[in-house]
Amino acid sequence: MTMTITGIRAGLVLGSALLAGTALSGAAVAQETVASQPGTAPVLTKVASFEHQVTGVTVGKDGRIFVNFPRWTEDTAISVAELKDGKLTPFPDAEWNAWRNAKKDEVDARNHWICVQSVVADPKGNVWVLDPAAPAMAAVVKDGPKLVEIDLSTNKPARTIAFDETVAPQGSYLNDVRFSPDGKTAYLTDSGASGALVVVDLDSGKARRLLDGDPTTMPDKSVTVTYDGKPLRRPDGRGVEFAADGIALSPDGKTLYWQAIKGKTLYSLPTDALTGWLTSSVVPSALTDKSLSGKVETVGENGPADGLIISRHDGRMYVSAPEENAVKVRDLSAKGGKPTVLIQDPRLRWPDTFAEAPDGTILFTTSHIQDSAFYKPDAPAALPTELWSIKPGPVDATGSTGTSTK
Repeated sequence: MTMTITGIRAGLVLGSALLAGTALSGAAVAQETVASQPGTAPVLTKVASFEHQVTGVTVGKDGRIFVNFPRWTEDTAISVAELKDGKLTPFPDAEWNAWRNAKKDEVDARNHWICVQSVVADPKGNVWVLDPAAPAMAAVVKDGPKLVEIDLSTNKPARTIAFDETVAPQGSYLNDVRFSPDGKTAYLTDSGASGALVVVDLDSGKARRLLDGDPTTMPDKSVTVTYDGKPLRRPDGRGVEFAADGIALSPDGKTLYWQAIKGKTLYSLPTDALTGWLTSSVVPSALTDKSLSGKVETVGENGPADGLIISRHDGRMYVSAPEENAVKVRDLSAKGGKPTVLIQDPRLRWPDTFAEAPDGTILFTTSHIQDSAFYKPDAPAALPTELWSIKPGPVDATGSTGTSTK
């Protein structure tokens, strides 16, 4: 069956090399297309298979696809790559990808990828790389945490925003990022030991850590993440402990959403409540964690979830449901409502991060976290993973808000 994704650069997903499904530089592009619920579910397509554990994916305005591979259970050779003509090409170049754990004292952490968690395209058309710089989700490497903008017109770094210990302290793991429509503000989650949100003024490079340790950004003690019908635990008995992880921004940029993986509740805040410090030399009292906590709204329950994204085309929130091998959608206009299953497939082992292509196609990674050496001692260090796509149906599909921001 021929694989097509309308609007994503044809050269990235078509051609004899891709359709052959041959492994090329760590990626194999497949041609499996399945609809799990004929007539209602979108078409599920495997775009690529990888030899390593993938987390992030993004698509530029011109359809270029980028992915990243964190240093979790292996010292991966490529941290950030462009998926180009079926090959993983180190991005922006080989030198930025030259860090190795064994060479920690020899390689400058400020201009190399240490342990990249996310790649996200901004409204202006460039790609940003979020590096929490904590290999194995352990100690943060000094001078390593950063948010780097790559100019896609030159394929070179345009600016680097470094995070000090007030923003990325030891125990932190900066996870995902969203950008305001005007491209001036970035919003990040920290899924580490103390959950938090981070707000970054991109013009000045100033950043502030907010809701640090707040119940809305921390793991929910009442939740046990399960997989294959039983609690997911490490060999020493520890369960999944990820704090604030998934993050989404409304298309108008006025509402920020987030939740913990070890959690069930989706929270939100007006973005203007998070940015008051940008125009004040003194942190306003309204921006203290105690004050902010009182403004947080409970949107509803998603159950344990990893990735979140709100479609620019139909206004729906897409929610990864790792316990269920599924992708769900939430109607944000229905206060207190529950997400509905959009597509479910046993091959979707830990749906992770979402991206939206210019034509509305949703791409997402499956990172197989439950199959990793964190939870299975006999698992390979290099864990095979996948990149998938779904082409949503009409805006009146189940879970749609019926709105469009084309």
